[in-house]
Amino acid sequence: MTIMLPDLPYKKDALEPHISSRTLDFHHGKHHNAYVTNLNKLIEGTELASETLEDIIKKTVNDATNAGVFNNAAQVWNHTFYWQSMKPDGGGLPTGDIAEKIDTDFGSYDNFIEQLKNAGLTQFGSGWAWLVIKNGKLEIMKTSNADTPIAHGVKPLLTVDVWEHAYYLDYQNRRGDYLDVFLKNLINWEFADSHLV
Repeated sequence: MTIMLPDLPYKKDALEPHISSRTLDFHHGKHHNAYVTNLNKLIEGTELASETLEDIIKKTVNDATNAGVFNNAAQVWNHTFYWQSMKPDGGGLPTGDIAEKIDTDFGSYDNFIEQLKNAGLTQFGSGWAWLVIKNGKLEIMKTSNADTPIAHGVKPLLTVDVWEHAYYLDYQNRRGDYLDVFLKNLINWEFADSHLV
């Protein structure tokens, strides 16, 4: 099964002024595409070539001989999930089941925002900050480099990419400003809500 680069779920300029089309040109068109290309080369002619992306991740997570396969597969998956975690005119207060669950599990929306932003700010180097559901409860999780919750049996609801290439063209070294903009203007709450089931 050939792994394909998915289309963005919106036009490249749809997230402006928060994330520029130039950033998406590089981030989706170059970085994400490179992971897809590398993964296909690495699995060609192996038993993994017939597996789904998720199964490739789960089968290589603790396999040092396939670390390159895992890293590229997980980055393909993480980026695909990240694009869907955002939408034009997103952000703001959640509604529906996710809003109630946030209040129950974090105590308040403000506590959730503080914890997610802190996870993004304190992730040393490259990585991801996640809203996940674990044992029926919402939690904040962060992962380094290409690591992903699905490799550990944890279900993600949304993610924010804190690799520098996700924000550097627009925010330079101001990761906190990027996280603020993500939380206030970009979160796709409908997408997160749809994964609660």
